[in-house]
Formats: sequence, structure tokens, C-alpha cells
Amino acid sequence: MSRRALDLILDHVRAEPSRTWSIIVTIYGDAIVPRGGSVWLGSLLAFFKGLDIADGVVRTAMSRLAADGWLTRTRIGRNSFYRLADKGRETFARATEHIYSHRPPEWRGHFQMLLIEPAAREGARAALDAAGYGIPLPGVFIAPAGAEVPEEALGALRLEVSGTPEAQQELAGRAWRLEETAQAYLSFMEVFAPLRAALAAGETPTDLEAMVARVLLIHEYRRIVLRDPILPAAILPADWPGAAARALCADIYAHVIEASERWLDDNAVGEDGAPLPASAKIRRRFKD
Repeated sequence: MSRRALDLILDHVRAEPSRTWSIIVTIYGDAIVPRGGSVWLGSLLAFFKGLDIADGVVRTAMSRLAADGWLTRTRIGRNSFYRLADKGRETFARATEHIYSHRPPEWRGHFQMLLIEPAAREGARAALDAAGYGIPLPGVFIAPAGAEVPEEALGALRLEVSGTPEAQQELAGRAWRLEETAQAYLSFMEVFAPLRAALAAGETPTDLEAMVARVLLIHEYRRIVLRDPILPAAILPADWPGAAARALCADIYAHVIEASERWLDDNAVGEDGAPLPASAKIRRRFKD
């Protein structure tokens, strides 16, 4: 296919601070873990050639991820194989549903509010953030009614909060910084819309181009959707771009999945020297 649409995405990625390590984590979560989890370093180097990232940069990022507990390395002869460590697998496992099959909770017409004493806030903050709670005021945590209360916050005082639709939307906007997330979605669509248009017009990427497009698509989408609380439509702004961004992501993913999987069939080598086996679950992403 014409490189113009893909080059726009590559230029966007290159304009940001170095994120080779983050792209590596995306490759594992999106493509390698479903095929078994461990892959030859040479397979990753071949992928990064499609991004014009030098082998030395990739090797340094891999070593750093291993030192930080994200990857584990196995040497077989002169070859190195890496897999996500427990830390990395747990992190991406939690993210997987959010990325590929998230659904907003049912809106029951009110929020549940937790009031937490200052001494307990630091211990509860991370757990509440992971559970999707927003913070409209210091010590105040809210979520749509019915949200799970993490163990770390079970001692909090709980209240029900309701109001007019306008007041509820205003409260949600303060608690979750929705304007920032909306702008990130709009920027994502601006960067990837030319690629969708090229694919819809019948342009055919090479297998490596499809793999690069797939990984960068999920890399960029993941960074936004993981900070999106995925709220019911009733408390979101009327022009909320999250659904449109998800539709664009799903459309591009469907266009590149076959060619990118062929690239993995031909290039992703496991510890036994054979190609990593494909997973049927991949093609159900964004559909379940």
C-alpha cells in the first residue's frame, strides 16, 4: 500500500519521547501472549525494522524491561527468548478487557460516593483508581452506583449522590478530567483516519506494514482507553468521542488482522524453533 498513511502514524510516534519499551509491552500483550508468550529476540528486531528503530535501541529497551521485572529471558544456545514476567502479564491481563471488549456499566440514576479519612487515602487511592473511581474533591471518590468497592476502601463512609442530568455530567467531568480524555480521542482519530481511508479504498498493506499498523494502533489506543473510566452515556458529554474512536480502532484492526497474523506466522519463533501457534481468540477482539 502507499506508505503515506502509515508514515503519518510513524511521524506521530517519532515526535513523542522515546517509547520503544512501551511498544514492546504492546506487542507482547496484543500479539505474543495469545501465541504462548515467549518469542525469539530476532523476531522483535525484525518487527522494529518496520519502524526504522535500530537493533541496539531495541536490545537496550529489552534489557531495561527485564531489569525492571517486566520481562524474563531464556537463553537457548546463542539465541535469547523473552516472555512477559508475572508483573507484565497481570498488567496486560487487566487491560485486555478494557481495550478489546469494554462495555459501560448500567446507569442506575445516581453515583455512589466514598468519603475516606486522610490517614487511609494513600492506601486506598491506587485500588480505587484501578476500580474506575473518580476524584471530584480531595478525599472524595465516586463511581456509578453498583461499582465494586475495593477491599482497601471497605471502611469508607458511603453515600448516594443524585441530581439533574446537567449536574451529574458536571460532576463526572470534574471527577475524571473528561475534557483531556476527549481531546486524546480526537487526536487519535485525526492520526489514524487517513489509514482507515486508505484501507477502505482498497489499498493493501504488506504483512509487515499490517503488523506495524496493528501494533501502533493498539499502542496509541491503549494509552487513552486505559485512562477512560468507560462511563454510562447518560453522564457523558453529548459529543463524547469515545465510541467513534473505538469504532475506528475496530475497523482498522479488522482490516489488518489477517496480514499481520501472516507476518507472525512467518516471523514469530518460539523456544522450540517453530513458529508460535496462532490463537482463534484474536479474531473475536472488538466483537465480543
